[in-house]
Amino acid sequence: MMMTITKTRASEKTTTLLSVLGMALLGLTIVVAAGHAQSATLHDAAHDVRHATGFPCH
Repeated sequence: MMMTITKTRASEKTTTLLSVLGMALLGLTIVVAAGHAQSATLHDAAHDVRHATGFPCH
């Protein structure tokens, strides 16, 4: 019984750690991509998303 509980807790910690690292990597990727993109490119992308989702922007 103790062995099962220990393995479950270790598995939960591993899953949590992988989730946190994955989200940190995704966040860093977004920040780096936005930091290197031209402002006109970011504006056009945001503008296209607004139109695609049905929000007025003009």
